[in-house]
Amino acid sequence: MKSIFDKELFIKRLNELIDANDDNNYTLAHHLHLSAPTILRYRSGEISPKITTIQAMASKYNVNPSWLMGNDVEKYLENSDSKFKKIPVLGTISAGQPILAEENIEAYEFVNSDSKIDFALKVKGDSMINARINDGDIVFIRQQSDVENGEIAAVIIDGREVTLKRVYKYPGTVILRPENPRYQELIYNKKDLRDVKILGKCIFAKFYLT
Repeated sequence: MKSIFDKELFIKRLNELIDANDDNNYTLAHHLHLSAPTILRYRSGEISPKITTIQAMASKYNVNPSWLMGNDVEKYLENSDSKFKKIPVLGTISAGQPILAEENIEAYEFVNSDSKIDFALKVKGDSMINARINDGDIVFIRQQSDVENGEIAAVIIDGREVTLKRVYKYPGTVILRPENPRYQELIYNKKDLRDVKILGKCIFAKFYLT
């Protein structure tokens, strides 16, 4: 069934979600990297959001994007026929100096159901800006234990700290290289290699325009 956009139902459901979650224009705007007046215009029906913004709203409130658009579908994504699947956003990923990663679910994102994406992480820092990955972006990860040289991966260090870097492997050495000349490479030699584990390959990053 083709999805439609029912403006009146969208407004009604969005306002219900905001109220039920004790949110307001400012808190939702902060989450979406938009302005509070823009959220107010969505809520009043003055303008309609793009599909990517609707997906981000649905992700925040853990609901089906198609339901939020006003379609007669399940509110929550539970059936396998959906065009979307829900993936967890785990902790916070460091794109600067590695920080302690909380291995718990902070939020959810929705991706195409046939995509090979297992989880997402939120970027903190600016060490990957030359790869167009900025502070606050969401990076989508395919879980795998190895990557090709030069690919961007989420890497866990010492079993606690997660960082996003380009990975280069040489005999007895792994180099985690940033995409910002202000930061130095992280180099791990023989005895340190056991402390470095690749969590997965970065498939793409999502950013928000203010």
